[in-house]
Amino acid sequence: MLDEANKTMSGLTSVTVEGTTTNPEGKGFTGRITTDLHSRCTSKTTWNWNKAALEQIRIGKTDYVRPNRAYIEWWSDKPMSGPQNTWIKTPTSKAEPGDGLAACPRDFSSFGTAKRGEPTEVDGKAAIAVIVTDKSVRTGKYTFYVATEGKPYLLKVVYKGTDFHTTTTYGAFNKPLDVKPPTKVLDTGALDPS
Repeated sequence: MLDEANKTMSGLTSVTVEGTTTNPEGKGFTGRITTDLHSRCTSKTTWNWNKAALEQIRIGKTDYVRPNRAYIEWWSDKPMSGPQNTWIKTPTSKAEPGDGLAACPRDFSSFGTAKRGEPTEVDGKAAIAVIVTDKSVRTGKYTFYVATEGKPYLLKVVYKGTDFHTTTTYGAFNKPLDVKPPTKVLDTGALDPS
């Protein structure tokens, strides 16, 4: 069942993914990405413990990013003066792990040992829970919720562990995707003397 859901999800032309992650201290972040699963997507990530936020539009090998003041101060470790609400154009090659930028492709694949759970509903849609455990994930378990009416879409994934909790939902399957560059942009490439 999970393999069929992964196959269905991998064949989408677009999807919106929303997620929330928190650690035992309550610190965490929320994220939302709408993507064609290839090279065009929009995303926003917000961290709850420092109010940092980062918006992103990715088109091919170009990112357009708009960090808020808290995000800039967090990454530069310096106070910032003046308003900050500017879209910045930058190549995707400058993205770094952990910087909050999203990649447009999504990986839908199975792992571990799956056990069929109970029928349920996710946002009013009939679903079946599939519990997944894996010896490489010793601190918790995953529950995948697969639609049981219509196509077997993956509707939600919940991870509960001692290290953190994550809830991820999926929707807007195959909806038209309108991803365009912002109208006013600061081009960092034009400022780079190299």
